[in-house]
Amino acid sequence: MGQHMTLGRMGISSIRVLIADDHPMMRAGIAATLRAHAQVDIVAEAADGEEAVELYDRTRPDVALIDVQMPRMDGLEAISAIRGRHPDARLIVLSTYCGDARIAAALKAGAQSYLMKNVPGAELAATVREVHEGWHILPQTVRQSISSQYTGSGPSLRELDVLKLASSGKSNREIASALIISEATVKAHMSTLLMKLGASDRTHAVTLAAQRGFIDL
Repeated sequence: MGQHMTLGRMGISSIRVLIADDHPMMRAGIAATLRAHAQVDIVAEAADGEEAVELYDRTRPDVALIDVQMPRMDGLEAISAIRGRHPDARLIVLSTYCGDARIAAALKAGAQSYLMKNVPGAELAATVREVHEGWHILPQTVRQSISSQYTGSGPSLRELDVLKLASSGKSNREIASALIISEATVKAHMSTLLMKLGASDRTHAVTLAAQRGFIDL
């Protein structure tokens, strides 16, 4: 990837960066923050996942900063697509969500780092430099989120189906009808969910699952 670097002020090599976020002001803020703390060249800005993939193909940046939630194609799908086409891609997730399921999904998709959008500018710039050099970076705040929220194996797909329906206010009978299972099975799934998530009741389970990124509210 280093062969794509450009020369900046005083001949210092600039890191070529792509920023993908659906909010123009956020993209502008990230760009300004990076320029203030590192020698970078913002080569492209994408407003959605599909555009991020297209612009990555076109510009071949040294590092790409990609938001999780974007229209047309979300950040995780974009990361997978970019990684499939460019195995040596340097990719950083920049998100407002710090649930352990989202973090795990991002790393599995191929991201080298997962940062929160409120990360200090100096730390953001340092992570861009380190990821460009080939390092995998998981900040302490993100590691703490995983360790403090993880209580064992995550919910199964069927359990998540039950939880998603519960989050919309459906009763056990309505959930059973929607999934074509018995009410007893719904209750069993809910009991297992409470144990896995460390929740006191179904409302608490929905809240914890959303915080950890298993479901979206």
